[in-house]
Amino acid sequence: MGTVSLPDTWVYALRLPHDPRAARVARMTVRAALNSHGRHEDLDSVELLTSELVSNTYRHTNGPASLRLTALADGRLRVGVWDRHPRIPAPFGEPPWDRVPPAPVDTEQGRGLHLVQEYADSWGGLALGDSPLDRHAGKLLWFEVGGQRAGRTAMA
Repeated sequence: MGTVSLPDTWVYALRLPHDPRAARVARMTVRAALNSHGRHEDLDSVELLTSELVSNTYRHTNGPASLRLTALADGRLRVGVWDRHPRIPAPFGEPPWDRVPPAPVDTEQGRGLHLVQEYADSWGGLALGDSPLDRHAGKLLWFEVGGQRAGRTAMA
């Protein structure tokens, strides 16, 4: 009789307050999770992109955020960041807003979502709630890296 081994799947979820230190906490969480699961090859890009998304929730919203880091069975890592603001920014939205032009070289902001395009294998956004009663449900932005996907694609 053979042994059945389950795929190396796991999930970490973290609630983040509206605090300028939230991006640092998210980076530390990602680093600890990926190191503990031996996912060193994905660490730098996942840490960078997670930090960018969480920083944007602090910069562009006034409420809490949530982070979810998921290892999928095929080796991909998916990171989702939720916040209460309903607007889905480029490159996560529908075309023609699916690409973000590079930020001017002399600016200090505006590079984060362009980095998602460069380093993630796929990404997307989902507005949560369709009725006026759900207007504070917010959105979920996500990206994936690693695994067996070839090429980078935007997915809504």
